[in-house]
Amino acid sequence: MSSQPVHDGGELIPRPDTTFPALRAALARVAPSRLAEMTTERDTVFTMATQSNSFGPIAMFQLKWAAIIEIERRPDLARRLHSAERTAQDLPRDAPAWQAAMDEIKAVMNLARAEITGATDE
Repeated sequence: MSSQPVHDGGELIPRPDTTFPALRAALARVAPSRLAEMTTERDTVFTMATQSNSFGPIAMFQLKWAAIIEIERRPDLARRLHSAERTAQDLPRDAPAWQAAMDEIKAVMNLARAEITGATDE
């Protein structure tokens, strides 16, 4: 029996706010294996922000993780991304399919960021 939830292909969870607690809670639901990575990165980013006296690193952290969650909460986007990642890992960099996979990864990431920021072309 699978431990993955059964769903109708729609969003797994609603889009969370971009606060750290909301992002962490959402990630725990859609990609719990990445929580340690997020926490480690958060600690690094907050140290950088303090040292530079800038909120820029924190804003970039929030956008990055909001985009990751946007992808993982939408099975259609997650399938596209993970398929392209597998292809890119399995092929030499000079293969045309490798470049196509990298273009797909970029397209999915750009779509997710646009959804988060409201900068869609629709």
